[in-house]
Amino acid sequence: MKLAFDKISDSPLNILRRLGYSFIRKEASSGELSFVRRVGSADYPRFHIFVRERDGGAELTLHLDQKKASYQGSAAHSGEYGAEENQWLEHEAEMIKNGFGSSS
Repeated sequence: MKLAFDKISDSPLNILRRLGYSFIRKEASSGELSFVRRVGSADYPRFHIFVRERDGGAELTLHLDQKKASYQGSAAHSGEYGAEENQWLEHEAEMIKNGFGSSS
């Protein structure tokens, strides 16, 4: 699920931390920031966000990781990317929109 915000009042790092997300890393190749928020006490399932900052705003890609990658050396995992797949994503997207301000 993609979310875009034209103008944000704080850094994506600060906004997402206030929403309960933890910073994981900055992707060297793309410059995207990666964040996760666990759903329960276990590592999975978890919400996973990639953030790309742009011109005073931000573009976010949100998905739900259901489990860790099954094969060694593989980044593939059981992820859900749209609200039609999982209503948790729609609820999470609304929380994020409220944290960032209105979506463009």
